[in-house]
Amino acid sequence: MQFVLEPWHWFVLGIILILSELILPAFAALWFGIGAIMVGILYWMFPMMGLTTQLLTWIVLSVLCTLAWFKFIKPLSTDKTKAGLSREATIGQVGMVIQINLDHGQVKVRFPLPVLGSDEWECRTLSPVQVGDRVRVVDILGNDLVVQPHSNN
Repeated sequence: MQFVLEPWHWFVLGIILILSELILPAFAALWFGIGAIMVGILYWMFPMMGLTTQLLTWIVLSVLCTLAWFKFIKPLSTDKTKAGLSREATIGQVGMVIQINLDHGQVKVRFPLPVLGSDEWECRTLSPVQVGDRVRVVDILGNDLVVQPHSNN
């Protein structure tokens, strides 16, 4: 008795691989599952495909799906905020003073892109500033950003 692959075998393999992604944290089984389902569709449309052709097609489609994910789809999901970034990424950010004379001589600064998850911060200043002045982050002390007037040099 000779084993013959049928299109439904590829569909079942694809479903098993996609479902295994729920258990495996590798994020690779998903693309091999999608590749298997695509081979099942191709084999259903072209039943003369041999086993070697099916296997090679599965590998090529799986690799192409994986590469397409990293090239086109994953970059769309990048976080454009500065949340979670280190001290070095925060220092040097420039914002505008929107309120002065807060508690303990602090000022409120609004940044064009969120800094550490927020676009408005109450900051300590190294020198007097006015509403509308541009300031640059020069240090982080605990939970406070330390700013000084920004020059356009």
